[in-house]
Amino acid sequence: MGVVGQFTHALQMQRGHLVPWTPVCLAIGIGLYFGLRFEPGLPIYCGVLVGAALCAAAGHRLSEAWAPVAWAIVLVAMGFCVAGLRANSLAAPVLDWRYYGPVEGRIVAIDRSASDAVRLTLGDVRLTRMRVDNMPARVRLSLHGAASETVPVPGQWIMTTAHLSPPQGPAEPGGFDFRRHAWFKQLGAVGYTRVPVLLAAPPANHAWSERLFALRMAVSRHIQGQLDGDTGGFAAAVTTGDRSGVSQDALSNLRESNLAHLLAISGLHMGLLTGFVFAAIRTVLALVPYVALRWPTKKLAAIGAMAAAACYLALSGGNVATERAFIMVAVALVAVLFDRRALSLRAVAFAALIVLSLRPEALLSPGFQMSFAATTALVAVFTALRDHPWSHVPGWLQPVLGIVISSAVAGLATAPIAAAHFNMFSQYGLLANITSVPLMGLVVIPMAVLALALAPLGLEGWALAVMALGLDWILFVAREVSGLAAAVRPIATPSVSVLPVLALSILWGILWQGRARAMACIGLVTAMALWGASHRPPILVADTGVLVGVMTEEGRALSRARGAGFVADIWLENDGDRVSQETAAARWTGPLDRLSHMPMDEEGGLLIHASGKKAAARISDCKAGDVIVSSAPLALTGPCQIFDPGTLKQTGSVAIYPDRIETAAAHGGQRLWSGQ
Repeated sequence: MGVVGQFTHALQMQRGHLVPWTPVCLAIGIGLYFGLRFEPGLPIYCGVLVGAALCAAAGHRLSEAWAPVAWAIVLVAMGFCVAGLRANSLAAPVLDWRYYGPVEGRIVAIDRSASDAVRLTLGDVRLTRMRVDNMPARVRLSLHGAASETVPVPGQWIMTTAHLSPPQGPAEPGGFDFRRHAWFKQLGAVGYTRVPVLLAAPPANHAWSERLFALRMAVSRHIQGQLDGDTGGFAAAVTTGDRSGVSQDALSNLRESNLAHLLAISGLHMGLLTGFVFAAIRTVLALVPYVALRWPTKKLAAIGAMAAAACYLALSGGNVATERAFIMVAVALVAVLFDRRALSLRAVAFAALIVLSLRPEALLSPGFQMSFAATTALVAVFTALRDHPWSHVPGWLQPVLGIVISSAVAGLATAPIAAAHFNMFSQYGLLANITSVPLMGLVVIPMAVLALALAPLGLEGWALAVMALGLDWILFVAREVSGLAAAVRPIATPSVSVLPVLALSILWGILWQGRARAMACIGLVTAMALWGASHRPPILVADTGVLVGVMTEEGRALSRARGAGFVADIWLENDGDRVSQETAAARWTGPLDRLSHMPMDEEGGLLIHASGKKAAARISDCKAGDVIVSSAPLALTGPCQIFDPGTLKQTGSVAIYPDRIETAAAHGGQRLWSGQ
């Protein structure tokens, strides 16, 4: 048998196992769209669609073995076009200058920033001295100072005086692009206010989405009124998806102990809730002999559980993880209604297809990646275990072993993604999950269901009190585990190719049938090699010119101990360096003042950083091999490399290597969201 014959045989072995590959192909097309450094025009989309049509026609003529290859290409093309359609459909004006003045709008979202400040997202925005067709669709304001005393209510029309600016580009070339994130949320400007926020008009919630948002916030406020501190914030988060009541200290403890997933309403919460409702309804129906003997109690319980899941989806705000969880649960419960197997990779595939079709940008988010990585791994492992019964394991031990296996599998599946995005690995995460996750299923979620059911009668107090006991234990475990020595291992950010190679390799190992499955090991080794070979930039320059970072033997040295803290934190996190900006600034060997310098290489080149006009005016030399960074315009000429506001406006943030210079503008290209 020749190579073609062997490949044909391998393709024939995939019959009956191709459905899980459909979201993979769609995701590849979406990834290709976001990976471009230019915005495709109509001719490119037409060419892609024509190519997809030709492949579809070929799929009808090819043999059963080769037809899936043609349809895979069609799905890749569809993913590319779906992503482009979504990006263009959300086009909205973006502020292209710094604005200070009156801001008026309607509150459409409330959350908290990384600095723990309340943030308001405003719709129907009105800014002075701006044409209506240039007005941002939405703006996001952080409340500081006197403004933080405001108690916002969803739907309120508010007015204040605020500082606004365009969404910021990547803190370093190839880093997280907030402009792209803001584009898909239609955020045309972000900023802050320190003055009181005034009520311009009372809430007017006409749309169903606005009414649900107001209901969510009302339930959240009620729960936090019943339970104090982080316990109340945690309870509100798992019930309504509102995390604004959880302090930054508690969030940090949960992240470092690998328990932050308990805050996000995802598959665990949805599965526990629907499982509890399903069991409760079936138990109640079984207590009535007439009903138990004559009615399909299992299917009635499935319908009731699906209704509870839909209500939970609406109450939680419907983020990507919750949507995925609801779709998974819905597919499983529909399978129960039709007497089919509920737990399968096909259910995961259908959920991924729906989410990616509706929100293709979700592919780039850590939430989507971690959620589907954990679910796919769990389904694959427990499907294998289901086919090999644990007859030798005592019955009382099987639930305990199931918790251990599920925690270990989910932790291993999400660890590389968490390490790549959040630059940390929780070394005691398995211990924390084993001691916390059972409480979510046995105490927290059941009591949350009972509290919501009893709330109309005013009897929810006792259920919330019992729920608080479970949440207090989880917070205690998070605090203690995160406080252990070496609880968190810092991880440097890998190159952008690592996660795609890793994901495709793992999916190949799970989905492919036959001996070629072993090729996944080659991909895993390649991904790990790429991760190990990733190097952080020797020199980083902020896009404003106010901060410079140079890699030294001790770690990155920063040119300023204060200011540009957000950028400094990102650089240090990406380096896998868990120190403060002040500590990193102490590594700067030159004078740390408005005009500072530091040796850049062994050939005598200097990195000179000027902060402010006076410091910039003190620079007179422009020697070969020197790099001069200034937050004020420079009028120098010479062979040195200059990065001042005029240059940085075009380049964005800069990474300087011994043999090349990379810029955020060149790395990101000219896209809809790039502002170029």
